[in-house]
Amino acid sequence: MAAFHVMTGASESLARPVVNRIGIADVFDALKRGLDDFKEKPSHYVFLCLMYPIAGIFLTLWTSGANLLPMVFPLMSGFVLIGPIAAIGLYEISRRREEGLDTSWTHALEVRHSPALPSIVAVGLMLFALFVVWLVTAQTLYTNLLGEVFPRSMTDFTRQVFGTAGGLQLIIWGNLIGFGFALVVLAISVITFPLLLDRDVGAVAAVVTSIRATVANPVPVLLWGLIVAALLVIGTIPVFAGLALVIPILGHATWHLYRKLVAREIA
Repeated sequence: MAAFHVMTGASESLARPVVNRIGIADVFDALKRGLDDFKEKPSHYVFLCLMYPIAGIFLTLWTSGANLLPMVFPLMSGFVLIGPIAAIGLYEISRRREEGLDTSWTHALEVRHSPALPSIVAVGLMLFALFVVWLVTAQTLYTNLLGEVFPRSMTDFTRQVFGTAGGLQLIIWGNLIGFGFALVVLAISVITFPLLLDRDVGAVAAVVTSIRATVANPVPVLLWGLIVAALLVIGTIPVFAGLALVIPILGHATWHLYRKLVAREIA
């Protein structure tokens, strides 16, 4: 029965929420509304999202110290694949603000009481699996092009990547493959978690709805993905610290993008 609930949610049949068509202006309006949510009470949002830059710094130091420099970029870029998981609590805060409820940071933890929690966990595991596949793919590509001996310093790594023919192929193919992974994750998760928090429709219905929304709005959703990627890159520049601001704003904005992409449920 638990597996069935993950498939269809509270209903006995597969839900099919109505998908709206939106424009580019709606994407920027969602971003503006996300910024408004953040400005209402930003201190605790920064606190909640400090784990993101801290994790980034830790992973970078770990890979550097363990002579795994080639994995630094895949790990950093892979954050985009699991970013929707990190922002679940922020979707809940935006939902509560929309309904005029208390938005204290402790309510971000109330996601654990959601009836859709099994579905949220299932989708989260799927995204984490894609993250692992991406890391394995990146490492395999590196060893096939540049060999199994990893560089011992950042200087050697930079020379290897930018000063050899294999390094040029690594840059081209690595970015193309990474873009493919990002597109897949964008399509299956752009509004999946907000939808599950709003309605217990089940993991399958939520993912299918996200894909339908992407197919119906390819330009706005792709623009949203580019905005997310650009802001995440900007956030990593000051030693990842900027992510503590970028992540909450994007998290809130994602909730408002969901509201625009999926029609409200008729009572």
